[in-house]
Amino acid sequence: MTQQLITNSSSIQVVNAYTEYQAEQGLPVITGFAVENVFDVDLAPWPKRGGKGIFINLDGTGGTNDAYLCEIPPGGTLNPMRHMYEEMVFVLDGSGATSVWYNPDKKVTFEWQRGSLFAIPLNANFQHFNGQGGRPARMFSVTNAPIVMSLFHNARFIFENEFTFDDRFGDEDRYFEAGGTLYKNRVLETNFVPDAYGITLYEWKERGAGGKNISFELSHNTMASHISEFPVGTYKKAHRHGPGAHVIILGGQGYSLLWPAGGEPKRVDWKPGSVVVPPSLWFHEHFNGGADPARYMALRWGSQRYRVTGGGLTGSEEGITVEEGGGTQIEYENEDPKIHQMFEADLKAVGALCRMKSMVPWCTGV
Repeated sequence: MTQQLITNSSSIQVVNAYTEYQAEQGLPVITGFAVENVFDVDLAPWPKRGGKGIFINLDGTGGTNDAYLCEIPPGGTLNPMRHMYEEMVFVLDGSGATSVWYNPDKKVTFEWQRGSLFAIPLNANFQHFNGQGGRPARMFSVTNAPIVMSLFHNARFIFENEFTFDDRFGDEDRYFEAGGTLYKNRVLETNFVPDAYGITLYEWKERGAGGKNISFELSHNTMASHISEFPVGTYKKAHRHGPGAHVIILGGQGYSLLWPAGGEPKRVDWKPGSVVVPPSLWFHEHFNGGADPARYMALRWGSQRYRVTGGGLTGSEEGITVEEGGGTQIEYENEDPKIHQMFEADLKAVGALCRMKSMVPWCTGV
């Protein structure tokens, strides 16, 4: 039997391929619980992309996904790139176009504007163009780069791999046309949403508050998105799910309460442009304390077609009901009455009415 030589070392070297990638980009990183306003965040030069940018790694992602802001200079373009992780792109400001291709002779180019949402097909080449010469275009992207880089920890495999996922994208000319298939459970399977601010939403009684909702399945991704809206003077039922749901406020003003089971709620005030990511399995509840309907979009894990197991709850608990599509929620009659009292006090301070009488047993409003 051959004896192997074993050497001793004081400790093993820890490698985090994602943080190494971030360091190579030379960009600042926003951390913490929330971002107050993505429209106002100062960006840094990003030579490798040809524009400006900043990474966003909020606590609630659990290291499973991330976000970044990217800005295209007036009349300019970003450098072409490809990668083996999923990416959803929401246009914050500006208008322009994006080209996507596996075969350079079959580039598919589509136009976007403020409020557009789309996803880059996995490992496809892509390039963004700013169609306005007078101002920059700003984008907010959510990716699953942290987990993919941690799994493979090889930059050449992730950024220089020529494998084509033709089951996701086959150079179709109409791939990024608006439309798609709308299923009865409010799910739209599409590759391009022209206007997240104006898209039609559908009644969602189960989440309460008279709210409406639509979910998106984008480019055959395991990550997905949804938009919800609820009326003035109302709030949605508390619920919880796994990590990584980047909630960006599209319209309205209010706040969210977030808390771990048995813990005290943490309050996050928001307005258009605010982003919050609820930590994994923390309850969270959204409150409309403004004068307009509150609309938000979540960029998250949770495709209903391509399920990723783990990170959620499978059972039910006292006072909590299992929802369609996973996750759990607290019904109004089972929530802590102090939560509603806080909401009524906030509305009273600004001269607004609580409109939860038909839903919350102890409501004193209408």
